[in-house]
Amino acid sequence: MAKKNKSNFVEWIEAIFLAIVIVSVIRIFVFELFAVSSTSMEKSLLAGDFIFVSQLHYGPRMPITPLSFPFAHQEIPFLENRKSYWEGIQLPYLRIPGFSKINHNDVVVFNYPLETEHPVDQKTFFVKRCIALPGDTFRIEKKKVYINDMEMENPELTQFNYHVKTDSTLINPLLLYELGINEGGKISNKGDWQLSMTSDARERLKKEKNVNEVIETSEQPGHYTEYVFPNNENFPWNVDNFGPVVIPRAGDSVSLSFQNLPLYEKIISLYEGNTMEVNDSAFLINGNESKYYKFKMNYYFVLGDNRHNSADSRFWGFVPENHLVGKAVFILFSVDKNAVGMFSKIRWRRILNRIQ
Repeated sequence: MAKKNKSNFVEWIEAIFLAIVIVSVIRIFVFELFAVSSTSMEKSLLAGDFIFVSQLHYGPRMPITPLSFPFAHQEIPFLENRKSYWEGIQLPYLRIPGFSKINHNDVVVFNYPLETEHPVDQKTFFVKRCIALPGDTFRIEKKKVYINDMEMENPELTQFNYHVKTDSTLINPLLLYELGINEGGKISNKGDWQLSMTSDARERLKKEKNVNEVIETSEQPGHYTEYVFPNNENFPWNVDNFGPVVIPRAGDSVSLSFQNLPLYEKIISLYEGNTMEVNDSAFLINGNESKYYKFKMNYYFVLGDNRHNSADSRFWGFVPENHLVGKAVFILFSVDKNAVGMFSKIRWRRILNRIQ
């Protein structure tokens, strides 16, 4: 009897282990589920959306930190400040070929590049829209995006901030809910509001009797914003006027200068693992004087569809190829945590919606 019980126990252990292996393989090579927690992609994606992220489109990225706790990211569940991985073994970046390339306007999931306290594949997941590809010349001019001097059409549900002037009466909260306006609020006692909304919502709001004006908010060209990449006065850029900048492409070389170094220093030292020293007359890369730098990886430029409320490449620069996780394909289901009642919390109309 004891032998039989032991056999059953071993069978259970084997079954659990096999299940963990199968699920882990699926997560690495096929797809991952990702919970949207921020509003940076509204209204294309909403906080509370659970999205299906395909690893197959761009090719599965092999684990860089192979020794990690299954189904955990960064920390072991219920054990605060206990890492879910051991970084004693770090494998080189390797990606199995996928069946498609990244295209303009793809919605992608990636690891946040500037998070240096974790290995690449353990960094926090972000989801944004890939606007510019390796080799593209990218710029934003008065909120309009240009790729290789061609104006790009904004996604249908792109949001911007607007200054709304009313006759001092309150805007109906039910109307704001109906229009999906959930960011911003009243900013003065004279009928001034600051609200984030789509162009369709703006047109509908303008028709309200107590609304006098709906004015686009915009930074002026040439106005330097210190928290905008590359955080240097020689690049007087802001969220509405940015660039032009060429997106680095693997194999391309760039001439190094004190003028353009702020654009590339993170790539050289942080993302591509070189040592770099700068003196009065020269750049030393891995101890050798260098006038040019050849990029080892492709890079991408990403934006959130909620353009005035998104932490994206305008603030921290390029996304390295080895940080890409996969393509966001569709919404599996969606939960509105602010809704009342269990049935109402599920956004039924978003279930299995394709991400565009």
